[in-house]
Amino acid sequence: MEQAKDRRVVRTKAVIRKALTELIDEKGFEALTVKDITTRAEINRGTFYLHYRDKYDLLEQSEQELIKGLIGILSTIDLFDPTDLDMEQSFPYIVKVIEYMGEHADFLKTILGPKGDPSFHSLLKAMMSEHLFEKNVVPFIKKENVLVPTQYLVAYIASAHFGIIQEWLMKGRKESPQEIASIMFKLSARGPLYAAGVIKEKPTDCESDKS
Repeated sequence: MEQAKDRRVVRTKAVIRKALTELIDEKGFEALTVKDITTRAEINRGTFYLHYRDKYDLLEQSEQELIKGLIGILSTIDLFDPTDLDMEQSFPYIVKVIEYMGEHADFLKTILGPKGDPSFHSLLKAMMSEHLFEKNVVPFIKKENVLVPTQYLVAYIASAHFGIIQEWLMKGRKESPQEIASIMFKLSARGPLYAAGVIKEKPTDCESDKS
């Protein structure tokens, strides 16, 4: 009985979030009302207020649930050495993150768009910085080798990855999560100028000897 009730709550919240997403996309968050949401979701106001105080609480809970889901994925991943991967591989945890974001693409596209919540952009990027890169990249940085301050390096990588994911979402997710993860890894490993073909890879000593 309790499980059936839980499933109904999940379904109700999903319907409400779908209505929220559609209405933000149509008229912007500030312009919509609780009545707009309940009408679109085809529920009564009492049902809405069982779960949310107002539209701001609905937005915050929706954003936090998405962030919590991402952190849940990342918390199951063991630390590994990124230098062990080659150019044809991609960080496996990045694939899982992208898949999760793809499952919530409609909400993410809307909330990150011009009519959405500007603060969520910073919140999501901060989460990626902390739980993706500080956990899996920073431990392998040797201070004597680093060319720029670590906080700027992490900020650069987090912003770049976030930008790729946002572009992928906004353009309709034409590539698979694996393809996007591979793009991210190549950019992170070699840099944008190498990816653009501006900087060529230097030959190894063995290759130089052969020539």
